Amino acid sequence: MTLTSPSPSTRTDTGTDRLPWPVLLTLGGATLVMVTGEMLPTAVLGPMSRGLAVSESAAGLLVSIWAAVVVVASIPLVRLTRGLPRQHVIAGSLVAFALAAAATALAPSYAVVLVARTLGAAAVGLLWSTVNAHVADLVPDRLLGRATSVVLGGATLGMVLGTPIGRVIADLAGWRASFVVLAGASLVAAALVLRVVPAAAAAGTTPEPGERGGALRPMLVVTVLVALALVGHYGAYTFVTRLAGPPAVALLVFGLASAVGVVLAGRVERTALGLVVATVLTAVAVLAVGAAGSLPLVALWGVASGALPPFAQTLVLRLAGPGHRALAGALIPVLFNGGIAVGAALASGVVAAYGVGALGLPAAALVLVAAAGLARATR
Repeated sequence: MTLTSPSPSTRTDTGTDRLPWPVLLTLGGATLVMVTGEMLPTAVLGPMSRGLAVSESAAGLLVSIWAAVVVVASIPLVRLTRGLPRQHVIAGSLVAFALAAAATALAPSYAVVLVARTLGAAAVGLLWSTVNAHVADLVPDRLLGRATSVVLGGATLGMVLGTPIGRVIADLAGWRASFVVLAGASLVAAALVLRVVPAAAAAGTTPEPGERGGALRPMLVVTVLVALALVGHYGAYTFVTRLAGPPAVALLVFGLASAVGVVLAGRVERTALGLVVATVLTAVAVLAVGAAGSLPLVALWGVASGALPPFAQTLVLRLAGPGHRALAGALIPVLFNGGIAVGAALASGVVAAYGVGALGLPAAALVLVAAAGLARATR
């Protein structure tokens, strides 16, 4: 089956090539905050587990549970809020996220933290879904790749800068203080969204006849293939500090290289081809890191896998068209968080049975199968 995304030339827009930078940077700031919140328990794992009198494995489960809640809650929440102005939904999600962070900071027990993290994860699922769809409505189709990269750049900074800063705050003032700061940052982001982000499409796109309902199946095919690639990628990434070292340096190199990949993806106009190339290079890099574990190979892995999300998100949103944009926006966090959860679980099983040295080949094989499917589907 051959898939084609709507051509940029078929969209009606204002004819401008300028991105709405204040809006995109504001939304990028929102993604920075939410990714920092998602990964913060991993940064403060030791102090948090001691403070709550639980094991580190129990504290680490907060990330896995988060991913599961996002997968389950995103689509129902999008359906419940589909009649509301999107900028209000985004701001409301950030306020709920702030309440969850504050509740975590004040929690007297692990059970209360679980409830708070569940609320935060549901808020992030709705936030991600709404941001994805709104960005696609704010810019003409030909600028969608660049706009997506700007917003996803915030998420990358959340990994590279947000979580380390959270750890520094925890070291200086305790782990609870890091969640207090997170709550404050979320409220600031919510206020900025209400002030800066417009309610309607700034670059008005008009669907062509037949586009509104005609691209659902191709969108789902690409979504499933990208999810398969993410299972392999995230499975290997779960053990990146054991595949390459020193651990802190490997994480820094990977994070910085991922940021480069996001930037490069925004400059590539042929989104489908870029997605296939990024997926192939991710497979090659995963296999190479599993075999050799050198930092230059980690950098290649970071660049390739960093480019994969903006390419995938842009293509999925284009295939969806205006008629299925809300569904596409909700599927994106589902597939990413599902990839994290399933990939980590499968990789843990492989490592437990055969050791970390056996992880590279099956992880790379999954990514390569996905790349082959994407190449066939988008040719």
